[in-house]
Amino acid sequence: MSEALLPVGKLDAATLRRLLEAIPCNDPSVILGPGIGRDVAVLDNGAASYLLAKTDPVTFATDAIGYYVVNVNANDIATSGGTPRWFLATALLPNSAATEEMVTDIFEQISAACEKLEITLVGGHTEVTYDLARPIVVGQMLGEVPKDRLITPEGLRAGDLIVVTKQAPVEGTALIARERPNELRDAGFSEETLQRCAQMLFEPGISVLGDAQVAVANGDVHAMHDPTEGGLATGLWEMAEAGGVGLRIDEEAIPVLEEARHICEIFGLDPLGLIASGSLLVGCAADDAGAIVGALQEATIAAAIIGEAIPLDDGVNLVCGGQTRELPRFDQDELTKII
Repeated sequence: MSEALLPVGKLDAATLRRLLEAIPCNDPSVILGPGIGRDVAVLDNGAASYLLAKTDPVTFATDAIGYYVVNVNANDIATSGGTPRWFLATALLPNSAATEEMVTDIFEQISAACEKLEITLVGGHTEVTYDLARPIVVGQMLGEVPKDRLITPEGLRAGDLIVVTKQAPVEGTALIARERPNELRDAGFSEETLQRCAQMLFEPGISVLGDAQVAVANGDVHAMHDPTEGGLATGLWEMAEAGGVGLRIDEEAIPVLEEARHICEIFGLDPLGLIASGSLLVGCAADDAGAIVGALQEATIAAAIIGEAIPLDDGVNLVCGGQTRELPRFDQDELTKII
């Protein structure tokens, strides 16, 4: 086993798969456990609905970390067709910077985000600790879904169409505007553009709860996934792996923010590999894709059909101008190159 240091970002898929496959799960109440592309654990505790469980940390966007941690955890509950209900948070504060103002701000953000999504904060842990450069908040979200409405990543099948919501990458655009504003000013970004990009964290925002609810109410949805680290491209790979299918994605159909294209040109990044919370990937029956896109648009949520699921042996491909190549994958998010 190699002693080389691992790069910043997600574990590569092969390593993660090896580790997860070595973990036994003999509990029959576990309907869906850990796996590549699986956003949520699904548990049957004997109630009428399944219990959904999710955990995710936030290690950046420190000025909005409380808002952020609630929304990214709620998003994953939404991808199962469920409703987020209860939230716990572990806040680790750096001993070199922790103040009463900092912890109060984090608590107020968590409380406000939970209230907006009708989630109850039920517990957690807060401490000041050493050797941290910035606060870290780890969230755990619990939710529910009726047993006949559960949507799992394995549901994607060949012939399904792939819909994406919003223009991507909302999250990466907002984070870079917040973390590297001076370089963007030097590159010609106006204060108005910088402010608009920074506010994308809230408008259109990183929540996909509404996106998921509209999608499942208006068509036969087989799978959903929210692309986070590694961007839209890695989210598509994870979706394909979980469903055991290939993909054919039309690059020209992918809605990418113009501000994101410009930012990526400045820093030499690929927008398809830039962290992309705020978008939702939906795999649905081909006959229902148009109705789902129409309903999303009617709800003022941008949406587009970007490709289709194909047999596994045909691969995960990106098509542009008549040329086909393998869809790139970013186990290390493009953001790690500059932040």
